[in-house]
Amino acid sequence: MGGRNGTPLRLVSPGGVLAPRQYPPAPAHAPATPAPPQPQQQQQQPQPGGAVGARRDSLEFGGGPAGALQEYARKWGPSPLSPPLGAALGPVGLRTVSAAPGAENAKYRAVSSLAQGLTSNGGMFGSSSSLLSKLSGVGTISELVGGGVGVGVGVGVGSVGALVGEKPAAGRSRLLEDFRNNRIPNLQLRELANHIVEFSQDQHGSRFIQQKLERATVQEKQMVFNEIIGAAYSLMTDVFGNYVIQKFFEFGTPEQKTTLAQKVRGHVLALALQMYGCRVIQKALESIPPEQQQEVVRELDGHVLKCVKDQNGNHVVQKCIECVEPVALQFIINAFAGQVYALSTHPYGCRVIQRILEHCTAEQTAPVLAELHAHTDQLIQDQYGNYVVQHVLEHGATDDRARLVAAVRGKVLQLSQHKFASNVVEKCVSHATRNERALLIDELCGFNDNALHMMMKDQYANYVVQKMIDVAEPTQRKVLMHKIRPHIGSLRKYTYGKHIIAKLEKFFLKAPELGPIGPPQPNPGL
Repeated sequence: MGGRNGTPLRLVSPGGVLAPRQYPPAPAHAPATPAPPQPQQQQQQPQPGGAVGARRDSLEFGGGPAGALQEYARKWGPSPLSPPLGAALGPVGLRTVSAAPGAENAKYRAVSSLAQGLTSNGGMFGSSSSLLSKLSGVGTISELVGGGVGVGVGVGVGSVGALVGEKPAAGRSRLLEDFRNNRIPNLQLRELANHIVEFSQDQHGSRFIQQKLERATVQEKQMVFNEIIGAAYSLMTDVFGNYVIQKFFEFGTPEQKTTLAQKVRGHVLALALQMYGCRVIQKALESIPPEQQQEVVRELDGHVLKCVKDQNGNHVVQKCIECVEPVALQFIINAFAGQVYALSTHPYGCRVIQRILEHCTAEQTAPVLAELHAHTDQLIQDQYGNYVVQHVLEHGATDDRARLVAAVRGKVLQLSQHKFASNVVEKCVSHATRNERALLIDELCGFNDNALHMMMKDQYANYVVQKMIDVAEPTQRKVLMHKIRPHIGSLRKYTYGKHIIAKLEKFFLKAPELGPIGPPQPNPGL
């Protein structure tokens, strides 16, 4: 269609009035096929004399298309299409933008309304008109609206893709896309209706829900809960969704916690062995009443060793021991029969053994300790077993500590130079009785000068010497210091020997009667 002087006229899109809209429910699953490539937006060219100086493809300003018509009329006179198009475009100027979530999506409505108005019976061109498709470079309205074709449709107006906005990522709703791009300030939980599961499985959405749940009203919590309960298991095993479930165990009502715990039933083992599900089980055990705790742990019966040796499951077993009544845990003790040494030398099993020694009854720990004492020498020098022995020395009964100290006596020099056993010797010195400690320090004082010098410059044994200086009785400390003084000069040459010198300087300052640091001074009277 031509205008005055044969100049081709191109159809422009009206600036539709922005109206708040409701977001459609989030898709249940992401589409299996990849999303089509997004249309490239046509770069806007500045138009001289235009009514709006900023972006003209934005619906926030109504001057772009109308300004183009005014510019056309100024140059070439009234256009045959000016009156109807002018009426369609409405008043020129700044339009009010709704702050409601999703208002920016009204741009889709605007284009759709234009399509209906231009092609309906009695409309501008009539139902059978093919004028739009005949216009140079412009396809049908359905192509423009539905396909997002990146073709300029007006003077100073960008592509249709720019007009209606980019599509969200595949499988992601418009609401989540807008939230991720900070286009919805002051978003509230109630505005996430029909989108809770989708937000829970998104990194930023999950964090948002977690924060809101801590201060949410009962009604808001119930709205969220109603949406997640149907997808509870999938959320429990989701990298981000598991945190939302945990928040409900922490901040939910007792009824909500009970209902969620029922969703765990029948899946405890699978969840315990799963990276994210194991966290949910641990939080549940901290939050639910004893009756439900026992229902949960009973599902692990027959699978204890498998869980203990698993990088995820061992945390669940530890939490069971910490939170559940010991009487309900006898099946765990039974599963450990004959396995205590193997578990104590296992990177995960050693943690579980320590929790049993902390929380179970004396009757339950007795067979565990009996197996430990049968392998004391090996456990002391093991990279994991030494932690179990240290735990007994620190928290065990007096008789059990005495048996371990006795196993160390006579081997102080040898064990102190061992990477792992040296930690056990230190713990013996710290937690032994007064008489037991004196015997250990006397053993050190009885060493010849070469053996003592070897310990003081050793990377592990020097810490044993330091510990003995710290905890020794004053008379024993004095003996130790005088045996060490002749070696001061040589100790300064060694990194670990310097630690001993620093310890000596500390105590010599507190006890000036011991004399100055350094080799013994010659007697001038001799």
